[in-house]
Amino acid sequence: MNIVKNKRSIVFFHFLVWIILFSLPYLLSSGQSEALQKVLVHSWIPLCFYALIFYGNYFILIDKFLFREKILLFVVLNVIMVAVFVLVNNEIKTFLVDQLIRPEIKGQGPPKKLFIYVDIISFSVPVVFSIALKTTQKWIKTEALQKEAENERLQSELQHLKYQLQPHFFFNSLNNIYAMVDVSPEQSKEAIHSLSKLMRYFLYETDQKEVDLNNEITFMVNYIELMKLRFNQNVNVIYHFPQNAKEIKIAPLLFVSLIENAFKHGVSASESTTISFDMKVENHTVIFRSENKNFSKSTADRSGSGIGLENLKRRLTLLYKDRYTMDIEIGNKNYITTLAINL
Repeated sequence: MNIVKNKRSIVFFHFLVWIILFSLPYLLSSGQSEALQKVLVHSWIPLCFYALIFYGNYFILIDKFLFREKILLFVVLNVIMVAVFVLVNNEIKTFLVDQLIRPEIKGQGPPKKLFIYVDIISFSVPVVFSIALKTTQKWIKTEALQKEAENERLQSELQHLKYQLQPHFFFNSLNNIYAMVDVSPEQSKEAIHSLSKLMRYFLYETDQKEVDLNNEITFMVNYIELMKLRFNQNVNVIYHFPQNAKEIKIAPLLFVSLIENAFKHGVSASESTTISFDMKVENHTVIFRSENKNFSKSTADRSGSGIGLENLKRRLTLLYKDRYTMDIEIGNKNYITTLAINL
């Protein structure tokens, strides 16, 4: 439908331009004696030849020769066409002047050769305009196709990143549940039920480009509660999220990697620890902050393997470009991550 509208707009634009070009000479000369005859001889007939030259190049010669790098043939054909139309126009003009213009003014004015030189220049102008217009249209079309191809590539990459995130997320969740099976079967059942809710969100909500921030917060709370089931009371988890964020839309699954990372590095088997998550919305900017202790992991621990954060950084770059910041502070055995997204 858009293509049809564009074609109609182009046809209308061409029609309007030629109406103006044919009307102006007559309107500017109205009131003068023999105005119509002079306009016919000096304006309308040349304009018909201009149109033939313009559209001959626009529809045929430029595509077949110039854009296919047959430049010499293109130039030769245009020289021949311009020369023929100049000669024909000159013959028609001479004939009509003899028939329509009063005898007393014939033979006056500049020499005939001067008119031929002027005609050669003026008849070359439609060639230049047709090249300029056709080249501009081709450039615009090429740019549009490149943007479309780039958008498709980015969408494909985003989809790939999301699919990469899902098995990574479920792998870690299943690891957590597996660790609880022998110790607390009842908690394991509760964890599996919680995981089913998270899977439902993954399957049915995250196909959209953006989701309600409320839904994303519900997902994060469920995931945090699932993670808490694995740990004893030595791990204190605190979180504060906005209570009502229905009108705010955001790309899904942007914060889960930070939550995973906090649990991965912020829990020790021998020390008590606190993990905190905080989110607030200020002036259309969502700010998420996680803080935890930074306990070193053994080389055998492959939970996460760094996939989550790298995935997150790439997705943020593709989705929000220069509209986000992510700062990581490591000091005094604390690990603090602050992600701010300007919506």
